[in-house]
Amino acid sequence: MFDSTNTELSTPINLRAEMTALIQREIQHQKRKENGRLIFKMNSLVDPPIIRQLYMASQAGVKIDLIVRGICCLRPGIPGVSENIRVMSVVGRFLEHSRIYYFYNGGDEEIYLGSADLMPRNINRRVEVLFPVQDVGIIRYLRDAVLGTYLVANTKVRLMNPDGSYEYLVPKSGDELINPQEWLIDYHTQKE
Repeated sequence: MFDSTNTELSTPINLRAEMTALIQREIQHQKRKENGRLIFKMNSLVDPPIIRQLYMASQAGVKIDLIVRGICCLRPGIPGVSENIRVMSVVGRFLEHSRIYYFYNGGDEEIYLGSADLMPRNINRRVEVLFPVQDVGIIRYLRDAVLGTYLVANTKVRLMNPDGSYEYLVPKSGDELINPQEWLIDYHTQKE
């Protein structure tokens, strides 16, 4: 089991094993308290062993949101396999490059940032690093302002169907339009 000492995850040293352990830890939290939660934001998700881990987490009841700009080989919404997984893609004004990995961890939330997508080449062959965010205020900002905005976005957002096709999310009449990239620009402009 992953030792939550907020250690760096790096390839090819420990990223695969530790990422697997973090997902397994969330499954254990789900089994004990039914509060498993994962939110991953990345460019690509194609690594078969990690995808199998996410399917296992979904089957255990862990709620999973994946914000994947590019290639995603996982299929969400398949009964008995991935019904607890939502995959969304935001393609807007900017080319998305942030990698954010959020683990609810039974309320002792953890976020890792870094360079690694969940692809075999990133996990097995390249030098990549994910580092833990240790400041509680920054964790809350990333969870609420950044990831939270992406999760409620309704503009420039595509949702993946179980067959791998995408459909643009269409805001309901009267809904406030939320474009996550524009929202983050406005948020930071107002803070200056």
